[in-house]
Amino acid sequence: MKEIGGYFELEKTSIPSGEYHKNGIHLNLGRNALVYLIRAKKIKKIYLPYFLCDSVENVCLKEGVPVSKYHINSSFEPIFDNEIEKDEYVYVVNYYGQLSNESIRKLQKKYKHIIIDNVQAFFQKPIRSVDTIYSCRKYFGVPDGAYLYTDQVSLSLDKDNSSERFAHLLGRKKEGAQKHYQDYVDNELLLNNLSLRLMSKETQNILCSADYKHVRERRNKNFTYLNEELCKLNDLSIKRVSGAFCYPLLLSNGNELKRYLIKNNVYIPTLWPSLKGLNDYEQKLVDDLLPLPCDQRYKIKDMKYIVKLIKDFVK
Repeated sequence: MKEIGGYFELEKTSIPSGEYHKNGIHLNLGRNALVYLIRAKKIKKIYLPYFLCDSVENVCLKEGVPVSKYHINSSFEPIFDNEIEKDEYVYVVNYYGQLSNESIRKLQKKYKHIIIDNVQAFFQKPIRSVDTIYSCRKYFGVPDGAYLYTDQVSLSLDKDNSSERFAHLLGRKKEGAQKHYQDYVDNELLLNNLSLRLMSKETQNILCSADYKHVRERRNKNFTYLNEELCKLNDLSIKRVSGAFCYPLLLSNGNELKRYLIKNNVYIPTLWPSLKGLNDYEQKLVDDLLPLPCDQRYKIKDMKYIVKLIKDFVK
């Protein structure tokens, strides 16, 4: 049975056309883009959402930056009214690409100092004068890589080397995800200790040859199909996204459905399962939201398979 979802295999490449984010600062990891900002801007405090991977908080604490937390509402916007000092920043996550640039501009006007995490919105263009972070491996079959847009360019960095981080990507391409899952886990552990460097030549070469038009079009078609078929079941009101990260489906019994999909080789991750201090809505997102895969590896026939499984389950 075909495996759907989970980590990527090595990205397919085409005739080199240049990187989508060629004007950003090329770094080796998304969380290290935050390290760059902390050091370059001498940030003294960061406000983070409760609903967020603890690796971001760990970065702040490792850099000696105190953290305060805030909640989000059902539109994925901050519930936050603190007065922001000049050396403090609000870290805003663009969950599933559901924050438009218009919404981000309003947040910038409200908080003055914001950092936008566009890890789940690779194709959304950055806004001038807004610090914005992108991750490559969430969208493409690369072992690492990130882009940062900022007006503070002051750090001199060495270039990374990714040559020993390809085992899981090559393994899945040849033999499937399950057989090489441990390689993927090992690579994730390695990334946890990766120091701030520039993007490697190996990763940049792949990104220079990625077929961005195809990737975005395939994601758009798959996302649109899933939304047309599942919007009536979805407890979220979803905005259309160009080049979507996934299709976020929220159901009252999402956790049970997730187990059912995994049994049928549709791999659905649980984002940040051990978070503390969540409000009821955020806990529901952890327990019952399914980020359904709709990326460039799959066609409409694969989306039909996912939809059939879901509709059979909820009958």
